[in-house]
Amino acid sequence: MSLSEKQKMLAGMPYFPSNKDLQAERARAKRLCQQFNQHDIDDRKGMRAIIKSLFGHCSGAWIEPHFFCDYGYNISTGKNFYANHGVVILDAAPVTIGDDVLIGPGVMISTASHPLDPELRAKGIETARPITIGNKVWLGMGACILDGVNIGDNAMIGAGAVVNKDVAANTVVAGVPAQPVKFIAAAQRQ
Repeated sequence: MSLSEKQKMLAGMPYFPSNKDLQAERARAKRLCQQFNQHDIDDRKGMRAIIKSLFGHCSGAWIEPHFFCDYGYNISTGKNFYANHGVVILDAAPVTIGDDVLIGPGVMISTASHPLDPELRAKGIETARPITIGNKVWLGMGACILDGVNIGDNAMIGAGAVVNKDVAANTVVAGVPAQPVKFIAAAQRQ
C-alpha cells in the first residue's frame, strides 16, 4: 500500500505539494487567513474563533493581521501566545509553540524545504521537518526559523536572525546564520 502525499509530508518524507488534496487543504487555510485578515479588528471574539478553527490547537492567542499559514492544522500554541503583524508560518510539518511566546513583526517560520538536487527540485518535490518553540521565547522582528529547529525555553532570537540549528534554553542568538551571543542568567529571567 502506498502512502498519500499528505502521509508522506507528515512523516517527513519527500512529497509533492502540488497534490490536489494538499492544494485543497492549503486553499481552506488561505480562505480562513483571508477571513481573519479582513475581519473587524474590534471583534476580537470573532478573530479568535477563526484562529481556533484554523489551528490544530490554540490555548489562547492574539495574532495581529496580516497572518498567513499553509495548513493551520499543524500549528499548536500554548497560553498567552502573541504574534505581531506579518507573521508567516509554513506548517507542512508540526509547529509547536509553548506558553508566553512573543513573535515580532515579519517573522517567518518554515517547516518546508526543497532538495539540493536541481532535478528533484524541478520536479516540485518538497520535504518538511517539525519546529518546536519552547516557553517564554521571544522571536525578534524579521527572524526566520528554518525546518527542523528546536528553540529552548526562555531563548531570545535577535531581529533579522536566520535560525538554521537548534537554540539552547536561556540563550540569545543573532545574525545570519544565528549564533549564540549571550546566555541569560537566572536572575535576568525573572
